Amino acid sequence: RTSLTGRRRLGLSDTDIAAQVQWLVDIEQIKQLKVRYALACDNDYETDTLAEMFTEDAVWDGGFMGYAEGREGIRKFFANAPNLVGFSVHGVSNPLIEIDGDRATGRWYLDQPMAMRGTELAYWFCAQYEDEYVRTPEGWKFQKVTVIARAFSPYEEGFGKTLITELPV
Repeated sequence: RTSLTGRRRLGLSDTDIAAQVQWLVDIEQIKQLKVRYALACDNDYETDTLAEMFTEDAVWDGGFMGYAEGREGIRKFFANAPNLVGFSVHGVSNPLIEIDGDRATGRWYLDQPMAMRGTELAYWFCAQYEDEYVRTPEGWKFQKVTVIARAFSPYEEGFGKTLITELPV
């Protein structure tokens, strides 16, 4: 515990401390948003839950996987996902989040085993997320999610034997 005398010795005013605490709260709220996004994807792409995480004018850019604009466009895009993907686990890690007032950016790694619905096809998918966030009266929301695919490989063989493609950043 830092005393008032200790804070002054460190050159921290109450305003500095409040700003640092707000920064930590913002970072944690954005992390929670991303985890809720991953969970909704892994729970058979809960379209309403996912759509509410985005602003009305948001963009979801999945590269070769698809593109959607606006909350309703994103809802419609994810409504089709369970028809294609029968199983997935979105393992997001290594967040690097930068806060700038009511806006923020985030970079994440994605490691995702996945199985396609109605087939015996399964894949390892590795990507990076580049996100843009905005603070709203309801809390932090996605303004833009960009998925940058890095590698895609058959589950049974893995990257060591068969790397279908290594995708450029």
